[in-house]
Amino acid sequence: MDAHGIWETIEPKALGEASDQKKSKQALAFLFQAIPKDIMMQMTSYTEPKKVWDGLKARYLGVDWVKTTRLATLKRELESLRMKEDETVDDFVTKFSGLASKARSLEYELEEGDLVKRLLDLMPKSFLQIVASIEQCFELDSMLFDEAVGRLKVYEERIRGTEKVDDTQGWLLLASEEKSHVCKHCGNGSSNREGFGRGRGRGRGSEKSRDGERFQRNKSHIKCYKCGELGHYSNECPKWEKEEAGLIEEESVLF
Repeated sequence: MDAHGIWETIEPKALGEASDQKKSKQALAFLFQAIPKDIMMQMTSYTEPKKVWDGLKARYLGVDWVKTTRLATLKRELESLRMKEDETVDDFVTKFSGLASKARSLEYELEEGDLVKRLLDLMPKSFLQIVASIEQCFELDSMLFDEAVGRLKVYEERIRGTEKVDDTQGWLLLASEEKSHVCKHCGNGSSNREGFGRGRGRGRGSEKSRDGERFQRNKSHIKCYKCGELGHYSNECPKWEKEEAGLIEEESVLF
């Protein structure tokens, strides 16, 4: 309306200035085009654009006491608003800016410095380092809101990238630990825990219990590193048993 030179029909430049009928009709046409049809039907009796404008303000902005109540509700929402640890800066800033815009529509103006200070106060614990740096190194009253958001986003990308690197290193470490449990002789995983064991006294682990049943491990490809023959582990080698029996006999003779 201001661009078309008809805003003066709503707010005259001078008190008592007579309205231009042509501009008034043009302003009414603009207003009726911009509002929903059901509201337009309720305001067709108005012949002056200012009455239509005042009716819209009362309906959407409300009278003073309604405006005060809405503004108090918005202030409480701003005070209780906090960014969550799993929330992104973009999502939170969108939510925060929406509340600030609603407050401005109720004629509660927030300066750039106030918005920056509120935004920094609403950051979670993981952002305390960057918040402290911004407060110490910059003048918050002269900092633009978009600049503060940009610095927070850069810090967010840095810590998110660090978390991804830590997760990748954790998976690599876990994979290396699992790989270290693979038997170098038979290729079975966790052989020291579930297989034949480390010592000769672990029960000759060629058999293993599974749900109360026992099964025989296929050892046709297993090579004994004591005698060099296939079909058994070194701790099951018959030569080992013979040598052990011989040692027992020698000890009984000595004692």
